[in-house]
Amino acid sequence: MSSVTIADVEAAADRLEPAAIVQRTPVERSRSLSERCGADVRLKMEHLQRTGSFKTRGAYNAISRAVEGAADGTDGPDIDRVVAASAGNHAQGVALAASGAGIDATIVMPESAPAAKIEATRGYGAEVVLRGSAFPEAMAHAQTLVDDPGTRFVHAFDDPDVVAGQGTLGLEVIDQVPDVDTVLVPVGGGGLAGGVATAVKARSPETRVVGVQTEGASTLSESLAAGELVTREEPDTIADGIATGGLSELTFGLLNEHLDDVVVVSDDDVAAAILLLLERAKQMVEGAGATAAAALLDDDAVDELDLAGETVVPLLCGGNIDVTTLKEVVTHALVERGQLIELSVRIDDTPGTMGEISTLIGAERANIRTVRHERSRPDLPVGDADLVFEVETNGPAHVDRVLKAVREAGYEVAWTTREA
Repeated sequence: MSSVTIADVEAAADRLEPAAIVQRTPVERSRSLSERCGADVRLKMEHLQRTGSFKTRGAYNAISRAVEGAADGTDGPDIDRVVAASAGNHAQGVALAASGAGIDATIVMPESAPAAKIEATRGYGAEVVLRGSAFPEAMAHAQTLVDDPGTRFVHAFDDPDVVAGQGTLGLEVIDQVPDVDTVLVPVGGGGLAGGVATAVKARSPETRVVGVQTEGASTLSESLAAGELVTREEPDTIADGIATGGLSELTFGLLNEHLDDVVVVSDDDVAAAILLLLERAKQMVEGAGATAAAALLDDDAVDELDLAGETVVPLLCGGNIDVTTLKEVVTHALVERGQLIELSVRIDDTPGTMGEISTLIGAERANIRTVRHERSRPDLPVGDADLVFEVETNGPAHVDRVLKAVREAGYEVAWTTREA
């Protein structure tokens, strides 16, 4: 079985360095996350990479090697087309790298892929084919399209050249934060984690590398527990970039050898991390990009890893969040904070009552999003109705002021947390 060594990663770095297609992304300290977990947290801002993801590193390395090998006669026939399957970020990396190499690209994406990622991939010049409800189906179809010697399949993670390219991110982390104690890396198919762990352990053996997965796509922890590859046909997570359904023999072997630990976080943790990074660090990242930071918001993970006093670098590996997903995350957070609620007010169903109550709510500077009449519930007396207001507030104290104002006006009112 082929593997990846530090020499492969260093060769990839030499290949990427003169190419304007891949940038050296910055590292910034996060005061909020540092205070949250008692560590010195430095964010590796890989979501600022061109295409918004680390995937460009691996795609460029693989395609460049294929083109170079064809040119010098050491790696088969001339390459005039590449094919790939992706939930979005690998798609953009392959499309951009292929465009830079002057060859065609066909990318198969699941029908559930975010629209923004689909359009961005087309924008980089690739043909996009939508197939299947999840990544495994897209992958199966993509493999049928490699139909001539001039076509190279660029796997998102089961490709040593791709993994070596992703590993260059680990070299950057050690160069930028030489005293790093723990690197937190999200894990989907394991290409990023395998490459980064290979690089970090070769350059800084004492540095701990920890993989982070979500509960709905925790195939690494399940595979490690089983001692063999475990897959999921339809992984379920808001972190679509790591919803690959499993690892490969290549990446599983690398992670078995180099990874120190793995933790599993919830989608709620990921959503909270997206919002914290947006509000406090002023960085917009996608679910997969926030997964490593989510481990710092999970008390069990923080306790398990014993991060207190360490220098910790979570990799923010992607920033291509779909607007619909962002809306869902923000709505969920507002609900959790008590800033988006439903007020149910019992009234005599007479004209003008809704306006009166709306005025009371508005006078307390709360914003009414929607209102509906409930007239047909079996527990309602004849002539009564419930007015149900969806209201935005500043939090629990503000809710209490609104409730007090409505009750003092003589109305019976109850409130519930709106379902996200």
